[in-house]
Amino acid sequence: MKMTKLATISALAISMAGLSACNNIMPAKTAPMKAPMTNPAMAKMNVVQVAQSNADFSILVEAVQAAGLAGMLSDPDANYTVFAPTNAAFAQALADTGMTKAQLFANKPLLTKILGYHVINGDMAMYAKDVMPGKVMTASNDTLMVTPQKMLMDENGRTATIVKTDIAATNGVVHVIDKVLLPK
Repeated sequence: MKMTKLATISALAISMAGLSACNNIMPAKTAPMKAPMTNPAMAKMNVVQVAQSNADFSILVEAVQAAGLAGMLSDPDANYTVFAPTNAAFAQALADTGMTKAQLFANKPLLTKILGYHVINGDMAMYAKDVMPGKVMTASNDTLMVTPQKMLMDENGRTATIVKTDIAATNGVVHVIDKVLLPK
């Protein structure tokens, strides 16, 4: 089982070279939805525990568990930047794709690729002040674009608004987004 997790980590690892173009994500000034709240206790949790601590991430948590990524994302030595879609974002993505949650969760390779598209693993977590518009290589080895308007654009041209930034965790940082990003 340990080798499987190491293989998953290796498969999702990215190089810092892919991060060099990124340095300044900022939240939208007027959030179209209520973003999860941050509290000091979250800074003592890993990124998985941060997601588990908020009911608005329950589908994301289910997805991470279904893909078998909870152990990897709990790695205390990692430096993850996670763009976390809310439950409403997942509901919209399922409606847009015509898939049910059960169908998505049953397709582990697709689910793992989609979840990896929301994670960056580097030498350090990327807080809002550290990221600028440009291309970012994700843990799924796909490209994500940060637009000049401080939005995230997936490889299909869909954009997600960052509604909350800089939720600190022991192994990274979580930024809340309003859409599920889909790699090609």
